[in-house]
Amino acid sequence: MSQHTAPRPTRRAVVLATAAAALAPALPAAAGEQAAGRGPGSVAGSLQPYASYWYPDSLPPGTPGEGIAWRSLKTWRAADDADLPFNTSTVPLAERFTPTPANTAARAGQARIASLVSFGSTAGNPSQGAAVADYYTLAHWAYIDELVFWGGSAGEGLILAPNAPIVDAAHRNGVRVLGNVFLPPVHWGGDLQWTRDLIQRDTLGRFPLAARLVEVATAYGFDGWFVNAETEGGDAALAAEMLAFVKELKSRSESAGLRVTWYDALTVGGQVGWQGALNEQNKAFYLGADSMFVDFRWSPQKLASSGALAERLDRSRYELWAGVDVEAGGWNKSVDWDAIIPTGRPHVLSYGFYRPEWTRNHLPAGRTPAQFHAADDRFWTGHSLDPAKPDLAGSWRAPAAAVADRSTVAALPFATTFNTGHGLRWYEGGKTTSTAEWNHLSLQDRLPGRRWVVRTQGRRPSVAFDFADAWRGGSSVLVSGDLDAPVTLDLYQTRLPLTKNTVVELAHRSDQGSGRIAVELAVALREPDRAGDPIPYAYLPAGALRAGGAGWTTAALRLGALAGTVRALGVRLTATGTARWRLGGLAVRDAVVKPAAPAALRITDAAVGADGTALRLAWSRAAGAVRHYELHRVLPDGSRRFLGGTCSHAFFVSRLRPEQGEGAARFEVRAVGELYTTSGAASAVHRW
Repeated sequence: MSQHTAPRPTRRAVVLATAAAALAPALPAAAGEQAAGRGPGSVAGSLQPYASYWYPDSLPPGTPGEGIAWRSLKTWRAADDADLPFNTSTVPLAERFTPTPANTAARAGQARIASLVSFGSTAGNPSQGAAVADYYTLAHWAYIDELVFWGGSAGEGLILAPNAPIVDAAHRNGVRVLGNVFLPPVHWGGDLQWTRDLIQRDTLGRFPLAARLVEVATAYGFDGWFVNAETEGGDAALAAEMLAFVKELKSRSESAGLRVTWYDALTVGGQVGWQGALNEQNKAFYLGADSMFVDFRWSPQKLASSGALAERLDRSRYELWAGVDVEAGGWNKSVDWDAIIPTGRPHVLSYGFYRPEWTRNHLPAGRTPAQFHAADDRFWTGHSLDPAKPDLAGSWRAPAAAVADRSTVAALPFATTFNTGHGLRWYEGGKTTSTAEWNHLSLQDRLPGRRWVVRTQGRRPSVAFDFADAWRGGSSVLVSGDLDAPVTLDLYQTRLPLTKNTVVELAHRSDQGSGRIAVELAVALREPDRAGDPIPYAYLPAGALRAGGAGWTTAALRLGALAGTVRALGVRLTATGTARWRLGGLAVRDAVVKPAAPAALRITDAAVGADGTALRLAWSRAAGAVRHYELHRVLPDGSRRFLGGTCSHAFFVSRLRPEQGEGAARFEVRAVGELYTTSGAASAVHRW
């Protein structure tokens, strides 16, 4: 059966898998917090901070499963939240602009994209990354307008606050992140009491949990809430209270600069009835919120009528997200794209991806970061793997073929090390400083938005993020192939003002087996006249790399002879035969600024278990602008081992043991600036 007529699919089967066991009858639970254990069965694990989740007020009967903490949002207070320093995003939401589109099919000012993503289980989702590279490191932010931190289950919790790394990465790219309020269907363990708890009033007739949701989002640093009420059994009176709750939530959210998105489920009559449209059954909720996610039961006629109704209500039709469920099939999903984003006429609505992390999850066990990014590029860019040459004839209409990309690269200094937010090792200055796998989206750079636009009269090389070597972080851009003509690679669409002191730096190298490569920096001072036209670059020599491979080198190019605003940056490579060229860093600056140092590094808690010692560390923020902080362990021989990084001022480390007979472990934290210059260190000692 089609997606529009099928019974409600079990889309949340994975997220809700723990519900049945956790709801087994037992003694009643008290309000507040009830936990079977914070970590996976170890004393050290009890210090591990996780992304926060709650029930509105009352908790399920019985006891929670292993590693699950039952908490009440009603009793939450920021001052009592021990994990708040680890979960708070500090990166402000960046302003973005829309450059001339890379192709004639992509449109600005029409359809946008919401993306509902489950980054992990509701419980046990680490606050600050983990020591594995296998993670959904979302990187195609240029096409996304709103990200929903999807999850929730009857057996774990219903209200989810996004963890800080996701918010940090999204905000760098101008993307809003919403937490999730999920009231599940009865057959997935839903209880109508939780709905009543959410919309309970105080003695003054106000909704205390609406105020609490705004307080949470403000304290944690994310951008609002996605409200999904799917628990059956209500009536018109309950729906009226829910509507009043949503209106108060929106009013409070507007004052705090937050947003509310409503999911098409609960109707004004109190029944759960997925409409697949904006209509009389749900328009009151839509008007009470900022936008609405239209359930998958849509048809072309329903979407057309929805857009028309939105405009009659004096709202934008692009505030409606037409749901596209890609959890099971990804780019194999059969979708009537012309019903949402037709190619020959204005877009009908915006569209919303449900579970695009399929690009990672469908890969077999043992998947690598490179395999994930190859699949993710195909999902967002299309089969052509080139946003300038979208595949419009196939069954999958990738975002790059319909939605104009956006950029936030509009101020100096700007720098990137092409770090995707995960890796097999950690590199600093081309040297390995940790051999451990890792993921942490707070450390992700602003990455090229158009992956990958390649212009050549000859053979097209392969372009991809590569994890076998890096200048800094965990990845670099690798261009490889047998070149028989110059190749120009678009990198960034920018609005960078030039001065007489502006310098561009490239950190690059060639790999073993590569032929000689001449490298030029491509700089454009104006945009193309029309969508799809090539960028009008000027080319500046950046040196030549000898055949056979060369170590990392940095080229510094002065742009003082140019005047105006840099609108785009790229590179041009000229080689004969096989080329394997890596780009590890790009920086545009007027001056080199070193950040101030943090202070008062201290160990705030410690625990010892069979797997070693775990520590919580905190420090005082550095004065001035800081991109993030990095922590190292200083070994007895004087070398430093990278432990991790964060945009916050607290960090968790585990599995620590004495090294080389040391009596105490020494730790250092440094501030890292936008140009990846580092400050002096604050240090602390833990005695074994």
